[in-house]
Amino acid sequence: MSVPEGVSPVEDAESGAARAAAVRPRPRRAAVALAVAGLLAVTAVSATVTVAVGRPAGRKPVAAAKSAAPTVSSSPSAGPTPSPAVTPTQSAAPAPAPSSTVHGTVDGSTHGGDLRYFLLPLPDGAEVYGSADGLSLSQKDVSAEFGNADQMGQVLDSYGYQDDAATRHYRTADGRQDVTTRLLRFKSRQMAKEFARGMSFKKGDSFEIDGDGDAQGVQLTPEQQAWTGELIGVSSVGDVEYEVTVMVKGTPDKALLVDAMKRQRDRLASGG
Repeated sequence: MSVPEGVSPVEDAESGAARAAAVRPRPRRAAVALAVAGLLAVTAVSATVTVAVGRPAGRKPVAAAKSAAPTVSSSPSAGPTPSPAVTPTQSAAPAPAPSSTVHGTVDGSTHGGDLRYFLLPLPDGAEVYGSADGLSLSQKDVSAEFGNADQMGQVLDSYGYQDDAATRHYRTADGRQDVTTRLLRFKSRQMAKEFARGMSFKKGDSFEIDGDGDAQGVQLTPEQQAWTGELIGVSSVGDVEYEVTVMVKGTPDKALLVDAMKRQRDRLASGG
């Protein structure tokens, strides 16, 4: 899955204290594909999280990568955040934001129109990184989040991925939360559900998301309270798989993710 990853700050001796308080962008995932007992696995290696995506039941497995040894990128990047990332600045008298022109429709379990329309609505006063409407992602963009772009493309195809994805990253008005949402559209409700269920987390504390028995949440607690903690939630509504990531300073409150997941679920379910 996309797929969730954790953030664990790396501090050097001289400047650690100055950098620790800031909420940091998510690092690019480095990945390697492994075939074990017929299961196609894509391992995303970050500071704290490993994600394994199994192939859908009854579908032919995709050939594994030839390399047996995983490789880890040593250069973190902004993950799903637009590149280069733009940090909005506060204005003493901000002009009214223009109305969005993106539009989407819901017909049973099928989502149509611009997938950006269904992104988690922005809270009042939120600062958006990049376009307020969010970003549309190509399959190459989505695959690049895992590092092993060629292999991840095959994985997505095996799930009936429709080459339709959207993401938005914002900071709350009080500056305490960085929230990223990402949506992926699949061929059917079942395929989206299988993709979401296929994700597992090697690190972090798993917990249930109230109101959604199919969702899974993970809490990643920083080693020090001055560092960044992270919450990751994954689920699906109809033919769309969604991921919500909330980053805060210190140990994150699970209720923050539960609330964001509910709002994202409602948006996908009703379109309103």
